[in-house]
Amino acid sequence: MGALSGFWITFQTMFRKTFTQDYPRGGKAKITAPRFHGRHQLNRWPDGLEKCVGCELCAWACPADAIFVEGGMNTDTERYSPGERYGKVYQINYLRCVFCGLCIEACPVRALTMTNEFRLADRSRTSLIYTKQDLLAPLAPGQVAPPHPRLLGTEDDYYTGLPDVGDVDRRVSVPARPAAHGADAGWAG
Repeated sequence: MGALSGFWITFQTMFRKTFTQDYPRGGKAKITAPRFHGRHQLNRWPDGLEKCVGCELCAWACPADAIFVEGGMNTDTERYSPGERYGKVYQINYLRCVFCGLCIEACPVRALTMTNEFRLADRSRTSLIYTKQDLLAPLAPGQVAPPHPRLLGTEDDYYTGLPDVGDVDRRVSVPARPAAHGADAGWAG
């Protein structure tokens, strides 16, 4: 009797309307949450220079070893970022990436962010290794493709995003940390 009741349940469900989404053939495009972890993007400064300074911290933070960065030195004639270094080679292997976002947290200049793009499937393994040109944000109107000299002013303007207002000290003072007392003071070793 147990086998017949199992077949009866299967027979009943054969005629129910399916709830499977027919995407991408005819269904609506999936709308992702604002904080969705999708494809990575290398961002640019408002003048078109790359934000990546080639520090390789994103590659060190990646638990899946999916990111490869090789830094290069900027010169006065060839400047790709406002700092002294830039990301000469930048690759993300999406066959390894687990979309954890640790690379985003490790970036000191917010050069790397994650977009809502989730369609990454392809027919070959090599096409899932995205290079720097695949990851760079497109140039917006008014931006100039690097290499070019800094166009925003002093180096402080790049990192704070503030306009140049002359000889004003823009550093923020941080209150001193209170000294520890008793057993918590210093290393216990």
